[in-house]
Amino acid sequence: MFIRNLALLVLLAAAQPSTAESYQSPDEFLQEVFATTPPAPQVLWLKGEIKESAAAILGHPYPGLRIRYWELDLRTAWILEEIGKEKPITVGMVIGPAGMELLRVLEFRENRGWEVRYPFFTDQFAGIGLTADRDLDRHIDGISGATLSVRALQKLARLALYLHQQTQATDDSPPQK
Repeated sequence: MFIRNLALLVLLAAAQPSTAESYQSPDEFLQEVFATTPPAPQVLWLKGEIKESAAAILGHPYPGLRIRYWELDLRTAWILEEIGKEKPITVGMVIGPAGMELLRVLEFRENRGWEVRYPFFTDQFAGIGLTADRDLDRHIDGISGATLSVRALQKLARLALYLHQQTQATDDSPPQK
């Protein structure tokens, strides 16, 4: 009886649907954003002040040594991940001279908080920028039951806006060490 119940539990667990939802691949996102073949990816190394600022924005060190981004005509596209409650949320963002142009959830892996993928939430980020303290320059309304997902997207928006600023620094500024 125990073996039969155990086998039934294993079968039920295997039949549970995956919580991961892919809404758009990174390649599809980049093709849509640039309306042509995307530019070649560039790399921003996380060193010195950039590394420290990224950690301060996220509340933890960024898990890599570099971040890929795509740039064309003063616009940058970023595909970044942040943990919601337990699993990463993959987000594509486009930053232009006037701030955030687009924020889109590409893949959501959590059990709860998936409402952050809808335009009623993501449209709030359009035109948003950073304050001198690297906070978002206007309030983002939360979603009841999705607090951790909302926070993750706010952190990613802040990070992408900050990193965009670093890529737009004048050429006569000294390189980061």
